[in-house]
Amino acid sequence: MNSPTAVMPRRTLPALALACLLAASGWPTAWAEAAQRVKFATSEGDFVVEVYPDKAPKTVENFLQYVKDKHYDGTIFHRVINNFMVQGGGFDAKYAEKPGRPPVRHEGQEALAKGGDKNTVGTLAMARTSDPHSATAQFFINVKDNDFLNPTLIPPGDPVPRFEYQGQVYENTPRAKLVNATQLFGYTVFGKVVSGMDVVNKIKSVPTGAGGPFPSDVPKTPVLIKSASLIK
Repeated sequence: MNSPTAVMPRRTLPALALACLLAASGWPTAWAEAAQRVKFATSEGDFVVEVYPDKAPKTVENFLQYVKDKHYDGTIFHRVINNFMVQGGGFDAKYAEKPGRPPVRHEGQEALAKGGDKNTVGTLAMARTSDPHSATAQFFINVKDNDFLNPTLIPPGDPVPRFEYQGQVYENTPRAKLVNATQLFGYTVFGKVVSGMDVVNKIKSVPTGAGGPFPSDVPKTPVLIKSASLIK
């Protein structure tokens, strides 16, 4: 976590006081925002995630608003695949989908270009449909390094002089063709688990089968998100 240089040694000020001091003096507030954490209390135990608005600001804002609205309270992890990921945040214990807000714009490529995380073990990403800009409330936690979910960065230039994707090389490709290629978007990583990964590993290992409208990958005993709350 990066922090700006302050007049006083950091250890002499509580984090909240330092954030207020920086805001009052005109310093960027991204440092304070980057420290935001969310605690998930689940039926399998608790875990904490940290989110990074400096990498994916709109995605983080969207996620935190759902947390503040208590949207995640009472939802389940409805899709659990060991050696892949655990997904939740959209359905209640009776498999009724909770209404969400309008979708958030995809920020995967921008986040990666800013030095954000890839879809590695313990990272937090937004779930979506085949439309890259369709993410609402559902999220997933990678329990394996899932390279195939990573966004693909597009080199500079128009046309792009050389572009490689899945072992094939493309030369002098119009930039618009690559920018609009849905297969290059991947999934937006916007945070990671910073404590309680043992709980996530318990969740990934629960027995699964059919449940509600889903033919497979549903925990046979529901894994409930009791609450999701900001850590002050």
